[in-house]
Amino acid sequence: MNDLEIRRATTADIDAVLDFWRIAAEGTSITDDHDGVGRLIARDPEALILTLSDGLIIGSVIAGYDGWRCSAYRLAVHPGHRRQGIATALMAAAERRFAALGGRRIDAMVLESNTRAHHTWGSADYHREDHWRRWVKTL
Repeated sequence: MNDLEIRRATTADIDAVLDFWRIAAEGTSITDDHDGVGRLIARDPEALILTLSDGLIIGSVIAGYDGWRCSAYRLAVHPGHRRQGIATALMAAAERRFAALGGRRIDAMVLESNTRAHHTWGSADYHREDHWRRWVKTL
């Protein structure tokens, strides 16, 4: 993993990030468009963390912090680069960010049907809280 670059995303990365998510991320979100990612970067320029190899995005995580809660979204690794420690490196970067901001606990959004991700999060010492359910409303 010595040849990997881990850095924050910029607005110049938006199209590449969206292309990457179509390949590597499970599910889609209403905010998976140029404007949605652009607003994220404008609001919190440090939140979208990328891993690159030879200039290509091979991993991502959104490490969002609103002053109250630390939230991890879009942890994704390119299928051709999985099981190489990339997700671990991304989450370590996210956790350092959260700790520096004074965060106390990280919530991760994980699809029920993404059992591969369940293993990834569990092996990183995250645990599932079954007594919570997400409630949403599209604006």
